Amino acid sequence: MKFRQLLMPVLLALATMTAVSCGIYSFTGTSIQPDVKTVTINYFEYKALRVNPSFSSAITDALQEKFRKLTRLEQVPQEGDLEIVGEVTGYDIRAMGVTANETAAQNRLTVSIKIYFTNRKYPEDDMEKSFSAYADFDASQSLDAVEQALCDEIIEKLCEDVFNSTVANW
Repeated sequence: MKFRQLLMPVLLALATMTAVSCGIYSFTGTSIQPDVKTVTINYFEYKALRVNPSFSSAITDALQEKFRKLTRLEQVPQEGDLEIVGEVTGYDIRAMGVTANETAAQNRLTVSIKIYFTNRKYPEDDMEKSFSAYADFDASQSLDAVEQALCDEIIEKLCEDVFNSTVANW
């Protein structure tokens, strides 16, 4: 019985070292090949009809921060082993819930982006993909009053989706 109690932690440690030493999987969920060392995350161009002047820099900064925190990749200004080029393609507000008086009870801010992902070491991973995320707010509130909080929530969702799609292979 004591032998089994000693053997289990040793086997667990060996399994952990094996998973980490192969360099492909990490505990943050990324699956970046060991020879991929750098990433370039370009400024997201704003192409949506409705204008939010700070959204492009906010999503660019948030995505760069996510890669900085969750990967070992060095961020370089151009020609990284991985490169993400993005654009904001939609920024829309729509009425969602309608009251008995036929007025909107809730509004929804939806932001759409498109990314172009290039993997210079493994071109078979290259992709072009669109994402969207939304946040709802009470129709009695003005967009100006809640826009920053909504954008922060949406940016967090979009960055998670882009990260998972590019380096977590989800």
